[in-house]
Amino acid sequence: ITLEALLMARRRGMKTEKEETQLSVEETNDNESMMSSNSDNVGSVTGGGDEEDGKAQMQPLMMDSSVASSATPITAGDNTSAIRKLINSNPEFFGQALKFLFCFLGLQASYLTWGYMQELIMTSEFEPTKSSPDGKFPSAAFCVFSNRFLAIIVAMIAVKLRHGSVLANNTAPLIAFAPCALSNTMSSWSQYASLRYVSFPVQTVFKSSKIIPVMLMGKFLKGTAYPCTQYAEAALITAGVAIFSIASKEPKGDSDTSFAGLMFLCLYIFFDSFTSQWQDKVYHKYGRANVDPYQMMLGVNASAICITTAGLIITGDFPIVYEFLKANPAVFQYNVITAITSASGQLCIYYTIKEFGPIVFTIIMTTRQMISICLSAVIFGHVITLKALVGAVLVFGVLFYQIRRKYNARKQKSAEAK
Repeated sequence: ITLEALLMARRRGMKTEKEETQLSVEETNDNESMMSSNSDNVGSVTGGGDEEDGKAQMQPLMMDSSVASSATPITAGDNTSAIRKLINSNPEFFGQALKFLFCFLGLQASYLTWGYMQELIMTSEFEPTKSSPDGKFPSAAFCVFSNRFLAIIVAMIAVKLRHGSVLANNTAPLIAFAPCALSNTMSSWSQYASLRYVSFPVQTVFKSSKIIPVMLMGKFLKGTAYPCTQYAEAALITAGVAIFSIASKEPKGDSDTSFAGLMFLCLYIFFDSFTSQWQDKVYHKYGRANVDPYQMMLGVNASAICITTAGLIITGDFPIVYEFLKANPAVFQYNVITAITSASGQLCIYYTIKEFGPIVFTIIMTTRQMISICLSAVIFGHVITLKALVGAVLVFGVLFYQIRRKYNARKQKSAEAK
């Protein structure tokens, strides 16, 4: 029994070693097969490009998730959401900024065209007539009359459509607009008349200096107190616009400044300052919600048309102008264009004064000269000198500071309200 048991145990041991050897061989074959497969895969990545004309490229087997997330491109949706977040942080400021942009573009488009046509009418030499042998347009008052004539028609239509009646639903009586109508008429007449008597630099300095007189007139009419910083900003804007304008354009050699021209410019500054402040006073007295720009336009032009018509009759300019327009029909077209742009400009004026006050309106109109010169430089290839650039930097630096200050003030106000 012992011998048979030993033989059986030996047979079992030999069988076990054979099975282990077989398993070892199979594992070796499997490993070789896996290595061969991996080698084939690597070859397909690295060498496949030669077979497919370089279309396939090696790709990393693993990528760090942090690297992948940091490499994510910024989409347009992200930019849009960032802009919305900025607007929502201070909606009142950006709402006012949109209104201001509308006013700014409307005023610039209207009065850049109006100013060009105005100078074309008053300084060009046309076909001489018996009453105007020099060929110059004979009546600045008629230019004012034509502007007021179209403006009152536009105002009546607008008020009728908006309020259902031309006069019945107006809170402010027409007499309340008479003072600013008179000053507006005198301001326009003085500006037209001054074009014949002043040189370009003097005219530029006077037009650039309207901001401080407007502030002084506001203190006189309404008792408005402006901080010293605002006077300093107004002085810097005035200096910057004057430097930019004078340095960007050479004065005409045959244009001299006379005492009459200086007087006309002084009258223009005085009456123009009074006009915007009185209009703001009407808004304050009767309520900004009760007087819209169309009613303001109707009230001012209703009185102005009476004043200009009486002036033309007293001076006898109607027959003289009729004779001149008959000999120069192009001048009539110029007057029509001037009247259209004056009407659109008036709508923008009254809306700007209602929303932002007379100081902001005056700043917009003062910087209009700079916009005009820049457009001229772009269109006609004129060179803007270094001195002019210094003036522009001064003006826009002050304006940027004012915008930034108002933005921070409104943002702080919104935060306190929350």
